[in-house]
Amino acid sequence: PLDLSRLEHLKIRNVGPANMSGRITSIDVSLSDPKLIFVGAASGGVWRSTDGGTAWEPVFDNQPTQNIGSVRIQPDNPEVIWVGTGEGNPRNSMNLGQGIFKSLDGGANWRNMGLESSKTIHRIIVHPKDGNTVYAGAMGDPFTPDENRGLYKTTDGGKSWKKILYSNESSGVADLVMDPQNPNKIFAALYDHRRTPWSFVSGGEGSGLYLTYDGGESWLRLGEKEGLPGGIWGRVGIAIAPSDPDRLYAKIECDKNALYRSDDGGKNWYLINDNPRYTNNRPFYFQDIAVDPADPNRLYNIY
Repeated sequence: PLDLSRLEHLKIRNVGPANMSGRITSIDVSLSDPKLIFVGAASGGVWRSTDGGTAWEPVFDNQPTQNIGSVRIQPDNPEVIWVGTGEGNPRNSMNLGQGIFKSLDGGANWRNMGLESSKTIHRIIVHPKDGNTVYAGAMGDPFTPDENRGLYKTTDGGKSWKKILYSNESSGVADLVMDPQNPNKIFAALYDHRRTPWSFVSGGEGSGLYLTYDGGESWLRLGEKEGLPGGIWGRVGIAIAPSDPDRLYAKIECDKNALYRSDDGGKNWYLINDNPRYTNNRPFYFQDIAVDPADPNRLYNIY
């Protein structure tokens, strides 16, 4: 476990990017080289650091959009980078994108791999042993209901995509996590929402937490039977413990926003915290949680 006394005199400093790039929407670090970091900004493109964050360089400036929702490094080949465009936080100033992009040379060159009509790609997962298998979670356009949202899958490196999870024309993917020991086991949160210039609706019948054991061929919708709340849901944030994949957390926007936990891989859940200080921050904007890679009891809550 981390000895927190060692951090007593630590002073946090900003390591960049130094110029204004909008909100940072996505961060990924190479598994084989922790000094290699990619970040995506809501309206400032993609940035790369090769020295652990001391220096940064933009690598997406020549592409048709700078609005980034997700960045993912292929786990077994850090030269392959995926970028989903369009910010996945539907505030009034969110920025739409133009599909999903792929680089085969560490970000030097990019190719559009489709899904342009999705407008916002908030999550990307690459299969840890098969780089041709990729999951792209499209949040969609919050201003215009349509069917170009949901969870997409490719098994040919992005040449073609199949929609494997969808609820309705106002619901997109708010979060997506894969079991680190079983790449066919995936949790996906769908988020029903609608924004206009004068209003915002967060939550609806299309929201829900889904689980697949077969790579998206079939899905189970989790609910009250598994210990989760009833009623209408809004946005859900999910996290799985890398050191213990049976431990999961779900931060759920509902009648009373709360944090839920599972100790058996998602089969059963129970409420662990409904303190508004930690669970009632603007869910449409901040609903991300993460688990310490070495300690399943240490949870990070972004709010």
